[in-house]
Amino acid sequence: MDENKTSEYLLVVMKNLNLIIILFISMLITYCLNGTAQEGSALSFLTSIHKIPVTPWKITVIALGLYGSMMILMQIKSTGSGSLACKVGVEIAVSFGISYLLGFSYTGMMLLILADTMRYLPKAKWKFSAAAVICVFYMMTDYDLISSGFRITSLETYLGYFEGDVCSALLGVKNVLNSLNTLLFLFYIVWLVRIQMSEKERILNLNAQLNTANEELQKANLRLEQYAEESVKMTETRERNRLAREIHDTLGHALTGIITGIEACEMLMDVAPEATKVQLGAIAEVARQGMTDVRRSVKALRPDALEKFNLEEALAQTMEEMRLATNAKIEYRCTTPLKGFNEDEEEIIYRIVQECITNSIRHGKADRITIEIDREYNMLNIRIKDNGIGCKKIEKGFGLHHMDERLRMLQGTLQYSGEDGFLVEAQIPIRWGTEEKKDD
Repeated sequence: MDENKTSEYLLVVMKNLNLIIILFISMLITYCLNGTAQEGSALSFLTSIHKIPVTPWKITVIALGLYGSMMILMQIKSTGSGSLACKVGVEIAVSFGISYLLGFSYTGMMLLILADTMRYLPKAKWKFSAAAVICVFYMMTDYDLISSGFRITSLETYLGYFEGDVCSALLGVKNVLNSLNTLLFLFYIVWLVRIQMSEKERILNLNAQLNTANEELQKANLRLEQYAEESVKMTETRERNRLAREIHDTLGHALTGIITGIEACEMLMDVAPEATKVQLGAIAEVARQGMTDVRRSVKALRPDALEKFNLEEALAQTMEEMRLATNAKIEYRCTTPLKGFNEDEEEIIYRIVQECITNSIRHGKADRITIEIDREYNMLNIRIKDNGIGCKKIEKGFGLHHMDERLRMLQGTLQYSGEDGFLVEAQIPIRWGTEEKKDD
């Protein structure tokens, strides 16, 4: 059973017990008065008391009516409307009226009022104040104290109607009920203290849990800050590598074309001046394009050719520029449309072709390059071979390293061989599926 429900249950038991005690005492008084009147001993009874009692039947009716009023007041008090002090004051006055009717033979209603009031006082100091005030009134309603200043007929006087044994038995029942009410009150107070202690313990546990959670949160924030710092460093490193690749690809490509073109001009200068001028014009165009690409790479943009053209046009342009600048023969065969790719896919295809042409001319001294691009299911295959000097013992340089790195970012693969000229084969997964993406 819930602790709060248990306290409410105890309070209900106290209310019912008080009702039983009031009914028991009021009916005893009524019975004794009626019996005295019927037996003709009323005169002797009146001479033994200090004042004329209330009409017998009215004692029970008024006492029960006043107790019912007290229950209504307690119910109103639970709604929280109005002043609590005023409500408690009215309850004490009603309790005093019931005690007066019963000849102050029972004052346990004060304990019921105190028990009910404790529920609505959140602070301990208010509870102590209310307990002190109600206890003062409880002591003031003691029969011995009241009878010293007022004329009151005691319950023992009324019970004189019965024989000695019966009178003692009835007084014993009344005292047992009174003691039971006191025990219930004490148990109720102890239970309230237990609830308060449990609440404090729960709050302490919650505070401990909150402190633990705050410590864990601080640790998590510290780990997050460390991760953020590491992430920033990794991002900076990746960005530096990306810019290095961009500059290597663009500047290396342009310089290779320029160097090869100048070497051709040196051989043509004396025998074919006009051809030399044409060759120099092509070299100048390659230099200008290379400068544009370098600037765009530094600004973290895509290659200039891909900014101006689609992928097929950009590849055609870079191959034509190298043909004009170096007189190398470049054969290009593509059996699949190069459309529908994402920007990063287009860029890596363009860079692979550009890097391989540059390496073939710069390192392989090739004058014939074959480029083949086809597709098998959802895999794009790029095969580039030259007739250069090749390389039996290949040391992966900057170009091959970053070409491989670019491919791995797209889950692609790279193979190369230098046995007969130089051969590069790249495979790139196509994200948009196994069917070719149709043009709009």
